[in-house]
Amino acid sequence: MRIHILGIGGTFMGGLALLARASGFDVTGSDRGVYPPMSDQLQASGIMVTEGYDTLPTPAPDLVVIGNALSRGNPAVEEVLNAGIPYVSGPQWLAEQVLRDRFVIAVAGTHGKTTVTSLVAWILEQALLEPGFLIGGVPQNFGVSARLTASRFFVVEADEYDTAFFDKRAKFVHYRPRVVILNNLEYDHADIYPDLASISRQFQHLLRIVPGTGLVVANGADPAIAEVIAAGVWTPVEYFSRPDGWEARLLTPDGSAFEVSLRGHKIGRVQWSLVGRHNVANALAAVSAAHFAGVPAEIALQALATFRGVKRRLEVYGKARDITIYDDFAHHPTAIQATLEALKAQVAPARVLAVLEPRSNTMRQGVHRDTLGPALALADATYVYAPPDIGWDVETALAGLHGRARVYHSHEALIADMVADARPGDHILIMSNGGFAGLHGRLLAALATSA
Repeated sequence: MRIHILGIGGTFMGGLALLARASGFDVTGSDRGVYPPMSDQLQASGIMVTEGYDTLPTPAPDLVVIGNALSRGNPAVEEVLNAGIPYVSGPQWLAEQVLRDRFVIAVAGTHGKTTVTSLVAWILEQALLEPGFLIGGVPQNFGVSARLTASRFFVVEADEYDTAFFDKRAKFVHYRPRVVILNNLEYDHADIYPDLASISRQFQHLLRIVPGTGLVVANGADPAIAEVIAAGVWTPVEYFSRPDGWEARLLTPDGSAFEVSLRGHKIGRVQWSLVGRHNVANALAAVSAAHFAGVPAEIALQALATFRGVKRRLEVYGKARDITIYDDFAHHPTAIQATLEALKAQVAPARVLAVLEPRSNTMRQGVHRDTLGPALALADATYVYAPPDIGWDVETALAGLHGRARVYHSHEALIADMVADARPGDHILIMSNGGFAGLHGRLLAALATSA
C-alpha cells in the first residue's frame, strides 16, 4: 500500500512516516522548508520528500495522511478531494494502525511533553520492555523520533492541538491511553483556542477516555491541572511534585543531582546530564508512569542517569572562540524562563546571551507580549528577531529590560551585533520552535571567522 503524507516535515508527521515505513507501507511525503532534525531523519530512512504541494505522486497514492497545518485551498488537498483519494488524519491513522491493542502511555501538557515522553521511553527501554514510541523531537538515546516494536508498550507525545481541517478534536483523544501524564497547563495555541478554559475542556475530554484500571499522573503543583481533575476523573490519580506522591529534593542548585521520595519514603538519588527544576519535575512524572507499567523505581532512577536529553532541548550546537552556542525549542514565556534559569544555574557566573525568534502563532498574535520581558530578565543580554508578520510592538514589550534587549528585523544585523558583543566564556542560548533561517550555523561560522 502506498501512503503519501502531506506535511511530512512536522515532528509528529515525520515520526508517523517512520512508523508507516516500519509497518511495511511504501511511504512518500511533501512539505515546505523541511529543516533538521526531521529532514535528516527522513533522508536517513530513505523516505522521498517533495518540496511544496503542487501535485501528488503519480500514480496516485492509495491513502493520503493529511497534517493539521493544511487546509482547503492547498493544491494537494484539493487534488485529494477532487480525485476521491482516501484520506485520513495523522492521529486517526496512528490510533487505527499502531495503538490498537497496545498499552499506551500518553504525555500531555503545555510544556515538557517531548522530554517526558523521551524519558518514559528510555526508562522502559532500560527495563528491557522495548517500547514503541512517537515523540515530537529526537531523543539522543534513540536517535529517531519514532519506533515500532513488537512490545505491547507504546509511548506517545499527546498534543492538544486540533487533529485536521476535517476533524477539530484535540489530537490526543484519538489515542485512548491507559496511562496519561498531565504535566502542566497554560494558555497556548491562540490560533485555535480562545482562552485557557477551552483548552482545559480538551484535557477533561482526555480524562473521560482513560479506563478505571489505568492511571492519571498529575502535576500536584499546577492549579490548572487540579481544576481539570476536579471537573471529573474516573481513574486513580498519582501526583508528582506533592508530598502525597512523588517528590524530589535538589542536591545541587542546577538540578543535576536530586533525591527522590514516594509518599515520604526515600527511593534513591539521581545524578544526570539534564539541568533545571522543570526537568526534575519531568523526571518524576516519567518515573511514576513507568512504575505503573511495572518498572521498579530503582531501575527507573538508574535509567535517568544514562538519559542524554533531546535534540533542540538546551542542546550544545557548537563552540567558537570559547563561546558556547545552544539550540533550544522554547517559545512560551514559561519555557523561556525555565530554560534560562537552568542554564544560568549551570554556568554561573558566566554570561548568558539570549536570542529569540517569537515564531509560534500564539507569540505572533501578541498573547505573551506582557510576560515575555519578565521571562527574559535573567539573560545578561537579549537579541530578538521580529518576523515581518509580528502583530505587536516588540521593542515596547521589552522596555522593562532597560536596554538589555535589542530587536532586529534582519538576521544579518543580529548576527553582526552578536559577533561584536560576545566574549570568550559566554553562553549563547538560541530559542525558536522553527529553523530560524539557519541562524545557529551562521552565527557559529561568523564567530569562528572573526577570531
